[in-house]
Amino acid sequence: MRLAVFDCDGTLVDGQADVCWAMDRAFARAGLAAPDTAAVRRIVGLSLPAAVRALSPDLSDEQNRAVTEFYRSSFRARREEGLLDEPLYDGIAELLAGLRDAGWSLAVATGKSDRGLAACLATHGIADLFVSLQTADRHPSKPHPAMLEAALFEAGAQPHEAVMIGDTSFDMLMARSAGVRGLGVAWGYHAPAELIASGAVSVAESVAALERALEEALP
Repeated sequence: MRLAVFDCDGTLVDGQADVCWAMDRAFARAGLAAPDTAAVRRIVGLSLPAAVRALSPDLSDEQNRAVTEFYRSSFRARREEGLLDEPLYDGIAELLAGLRDAGWSLAVATGKSDRGLAACLATHGIADLFVSLQTADRHPSKPHPAMLEAALFEAGAQPHEAVMIGDTSFDMLMARSAGVRGLGVAWGYHAPAELIASGAVSVAESVAALERALEEALP
């Protein structure tokens, strides 16, 4: 058994433009000042309520819920209008297919919703590659290990048989909490030094380097 669990935003796809747009719109609809774009990029990967709280910790629970709902409705409308742009990073489709053909089991652990993840994977025609899909709808926010533990259970894997691949410190801390190796990628939203400090075994600068790192982690 070899299980590769991938984060989605910032690891498989580049959805930062839509995330920043939806967050800006959500705060505006709630009558609040928009957060800094750089700050929004840093919270990608957290579940939505946790992300809003990190961006604006002084909001009341009611304000947090309002921003959260405005974000969801804005993002959903953008998807339904065909305006959502979440391209796969170059080489990711080939990497996933190659891993599957080499006998790896694949999973996703993401701060996206069930609906959002399903739509994203279906758009790129890769949904059938994964044996487990874990989202923020059914688990505490990263870095809590719940969604990674659920992926292990559904895949029938032990922690030493799995690798967590992600672009943020939230992913690496989740991996460490679950007793799973963490591999960082440098094309996402947190700096490589942060990933290493959070427990990443290494940080891949390219998809080809990630493929090599996976083979080294679980030969």
